Amino acid sequence: MTTFEIKEEFMLDGEPFKILSGAIHYFRIHPDEWYHSLYNLKALGFNTVETYVPWNMHEKEEGTFTFTGFSDVVSFIQLAQEVGLYVILRPTPYICAEWEFGGLPAWLLEKNCRIRSSDPVFLTYVRRYYEELLEKVVSLQVTHGGPILMMQIENEYGSYGEDKDYLKAIKQIMEDCGVNVPFFTSDGSWLATLRAGSMVEEGVLPTGNFGSKGKANFAELKKFHESYHKKWPLMCMEFWDGWFNRWGEPIVTRETDELVEALKEVLEIGSVNLYMFHGGTNFGFMNGCSARGTRDLPQITSYDYGAPLDEQGNPTEKYYAIQKMIHELFPEIVQMEPLIKTSFALENVPLTNKVSLVSVIDEISQKVTSKYPQTMEELGQAYGYLFYRTTLQKEMDNQRLRIIDGRDRAQVFVNGEHIATQYQEQIGEDLFVSLIDEENQLDILVENMSRVNYGHKLLAETQRKGIRQGVMSDLHFMLEWDHYCLSFDKPFTIDFSQEWQAGQPAFYQYRFTLEELADTFINLQEFGKGIVLVNGHHIGRFWHKGAQQSLYIPKGFLQKENEVIIFETEGKFAETLRFTKTPQYDLVETSLYER
Repeated sequence: MTTFEIKEEFMLDGEPFKILSGAIHYFRIHPDEWYHSLYNLKALGFNTVETYVPWNMHEKEEGTFTFTGFSDVVSFIQLAQEVGLYVILRPTPYICAEWEFGGLPAWLLEKNCRIRSSDPVFLTYVRRYYEELLEKVVSLQVTHGGPILMMQIENEYGSYGEDKDYLKAIKQIMEDCGVNVPFFTSDGSWLATLRAGSMVEEGVLPTGNFGSKGKANFAELKKFHESYHKKWPLMCMEFWDGWFNRWGEPIVTRETDELVEALKEVLEIGSVNLYMFHGGTNFGFMNGCSARGTRDLPQITSYDYGAPLDEQGNPTEKYYAIQKMIHELFPEIVQMEPLIKTSFALENVPLTNKVSLVSVIDEISQKVTSKYPQTMEELGQAYGYLFYRTTLQKEMDNQRLRIIDGRDRAQVFVNGEHIATQYQEQIGEDLFVSLIDEENQLDILVENMSRVNYGHKLLAETQRKGIRQGVMSDLHFMLEWDHYCLSFDKPFTIDFSQEWQAGQPAFYQYRFTLEELADTFINLQEFGKGIVLVNGHHIGRFWHKGAQQSLYIPKGFLQKENEVIIFETEGKFAETLRFTKTPQYDLVETSLYER
């Protein structure tokens, strides 16, 4: 049986062991492609893979657990072992990871508890989740012949809280569930975060997260260890080799030569985990969201991250440069040629059908009525869109409307005519509509553009999506609302024989045949904003704001006969679709939020 210990160095079977790890998130990569990414990590000369475990993928609905498909963490870990990699597992309640709500399930927002704290109610939910999750992975620890070397207690907790009772409770729950490999925490490598987020007194190894200045950051981490009379190995648990991106902002880049030198500096001193090695894709509605004061900034669908493997999983210039540096620094390490996937291009796929959302809303969603508008969370909906409808009585020729307290994006229609689109900053501002009829139909389509995944706003009211207080006509709240949840998480059938109206949110259907399957990218530059379903699989969001103007389609979502359905909310569409071999990005000079 393999042994792994943390002494003055990491010790594997009694011998010093330098951890060369790369982050691959199984939930961001099609399961058919896991082997490709894991093999390329091994080919680089690395010995370990690291992954988070997102709670909201495994318990999407309270009390219902999923460990298949994209959520099959067990198969991913077993495959890593077959490839010859050890595993660092980070099964913390909160993961950040630029993932929706930092991996926390949205249903927690309706519970009377304080997340990421020693609140007994929150810990009850954590224990229930861990009893399901850890029961499946404890047999994969090195102590049981598996590849898992160590597990994380909490993630960058020093950048959020200092509730040590909470950290101790998480550790105890994990131990109760059978975890007996070494624990670690990871935080920024400065004193304040290390003090708040570490558990040195409990014998838990603190690691650092940074992307440069390895000597200086490791010196701070070592100083912290020594202040507790510990002589422990130094590890950068997240060496940021790139960065994530937000809608309407320039793509963040990092020069290869500078990255390699910074990584070499780290490797000469301690162990490392490349964050990311393969970034992958925020499929569905799982993109994260940054917070800047009162403004939330949603992130794009691609999680390419500028990593050594691109979004598709193929090696980049960074991969080969790192591989060369590793060979020079550690010539005894065995390296191999990486695997490379193919992709295809396809032009002029014709539009087959189109239909307006309002024409099929009753068929694709079950109506829920209430006196006042309800939020997504109140309706048991986690992600996507929420369509509101009520009757607007004419009270004056130029009637004032206001949405009071809503998030994140609202499109307002009166009698089918688009009146306004308001984002978080504009919601609440006056809207004036000219009414002819005594009774009018008011429709509001609200989009949840993602919950904040990092920082102080995890428990902010803005994490609750939809209309939170109500809609006012003149100075009074309107009553009697119909709600239609559009989460796109279950199969549904669209009747394309119904009416299509220009300028309204609509569904657009395209069909095509493939003789050979491969990866591809769907170009969406002629569309406005929305999502794409490929053979029923939700591959993510698009937005003309850019810089991302295409969506990645892994081969595993395709078949011989294919259907693409695009839900587009701005009334913009294309008569033909185009698929490309490489992703398409616009050149965004400055952030749209700074214009």
